[in-house]
Amino acid sequence: MAESNEGQDDDIRKTLGGLEIPVVATQSWAIEQGYSGEENSLPGDEPYVRGIHKKMYRKKVWTMRQYAGFSSAEETNKRFKMLLELGQKGLSVAFDLPTQLGLDSTDKLSEGEVGKVGVAIDTVEDMKKLFEGIPMDQISTSMTINSPAMILLAMYVVCAEEMGVESKQLRGTIQNDILKEYIARGTHIFPPEPSIRLITDVFEYCGKNLPNWNTISVSGYHIREAGSTAVQEVAYTLANGIEYIDAAISKGLDIDDFAPQISFFFNCHNDFLEEVSKFRAARKLWYDLVQKYGPKNPKSSVLRFHTQVAGVSLTAQQPLNNISRVTIQALASVCGGTQSLHTNSFDEAIGLPTEKSATIALRTQQIIAEESGVSNTADPFGGSYVIEGLTAKIYDLAKKEIDKISELGGSMKAIEAGYQQRQIHKAAFEFQKEIEEEKRKIVGVNYACADEEDDSQIQKIDSKIRDLQSNNISLIISKRDNNLCAQLLQEITKLSFTNENLFPKVIDAVRARCTIGEIVNAMREVFGDYHPPSGF
Repeated sequence: MAESNEGQDDDIRKTLGGLEIPVVATQSWAIEQGYSGEENSLPGDEPYVRGIHKKMYRKKVWTMRQYAGFSSAEETNKRFKMLLELGQKGLSVAFDLPTQLGLDSTDKLSEGEVGKVGVAIDTVEDMKKLFEGIPMDQISTSMTINSPAMILLAMYVVCAEEMGVESKQLRGTIQNDILKEYIARGTHIFPPEPSIRLITDVFEYCGKNLPNWNTISVSGYHIREAGSTAVQEVAYTLANGIEYIDAAISKGLDIDDFAPQISFFFNCHNDFLEEVSKFRAARKLWYDLVQKYGPKNPKSSVLRFHTQVAGVSLTAQQPLNNISRVTIQALASVCGGTQSLHTNSFDEAIGLPTEKSATIALRTQQIIAEESGVSNTADPFGGSYVIEGLTAKIYDLAKKEIDKISELGGSMKAIEAGYQQRQIHKAAFEFQKEIEEEKRKIVGVNYACADEEDDSQIQKIDSKIRDLQSNNISLIISKRDNNLCAQLLQEITKLSFTNENLFPKVIDAVRARCTIGEIVNAMREVFGDYHPPSGF
């Protein structure tokens, strides 16, 4: 941790996010930060500061959901099966960049990117290969996909259907969070209004047909990866969540129709105490924000979240040090009450994880669950003055930031004005400046450096994967009913002009073997493309 600026109390040190804490945290200090005592409520009690379940992990540990995906569906299927054999309880799919952007592998813009940072999925046939031999009614699946989320979920539904699994049996999460794409990540396709329309169509359809599916995972992860502070991560993520609620209610849905299926996705960075406090503050803040909608179902106010440790904290220098970083972050996630967790592999600053590094990442979670003892106690740091004080401080600062966004007209209006983007850029600049000035020490980068050879093996992707996918698409097109596909694509375009739910027609198109690119282009004829504000 960095020393406080000259002239400040020598007993004050700053956490990574800039929050000041004393060397000895007292009750009076905690109260000064906003600690009121209500945080002494039991786990499972509103407002859920201490956790959403009374026994937390004593009854069932968090879901160990390792993110995986590369090359072809067949190769990723092998990795999935390996992880399940090692004891993983849920799957998390990483899609390649063309899939994230709604492009077929044959598109000229896909060249050089097919299968590189995730698995290539062009049609439902790829999805079937991805889950071949995996009991879809017995596992839960998370899919990190946003702009074409409806299409990938439709493929998952049809895949299960053709394997004899009913939609109501499916459990999992679709990320489906477009607002953070505009803020921090950039894999957007359509402008905001039609993009949010697609999201609320998913809310409506799943509420009636996929009761065990989380229809959105509102993501702070990428906001933090872009350089935000912990406070900004909480504020911008929850503000986005409120924007989705308002859009769904404007569509005519009741808060209890969809809010129980909203989940969140957070980052976990290096400052252990701040991260534990961040998760506690986020639960209370979400509970308080949702109350204005008058929910009758208690689940509508519960913040459930997945955590991934900080990819941006991994270093290419001395990569084995990343195992320690991942362990600290994973432990903070568990102490903060996460519902599921992904631990990064130590070699991810160099390339995609190898089987060896992926195994170590999973074993890290299993050691925390079975050997550390932290899963025996709900909210193990509750009552600590420093945790309670930081929880209250993060709550207060994040609430003020959310109020500021509200004054700007809500999250979407603020994004269009570039507000969140500018604030994140400022925070990222300050962070990097501290590293360059050596006020912030990063082992192996600007502190405790050493000349050493890195013998890490890199996961290699077959350069012929694009040719393989192109051949698959050609074969599918030669066998499908192309007249039916053309008709369904025309109907999707027509429906895009209306307020009618697009999901059922997208499922029909997927079932007929339309490609992801064809379906996206059918919508694009009406929705157009998004262009960021000048300067972003």
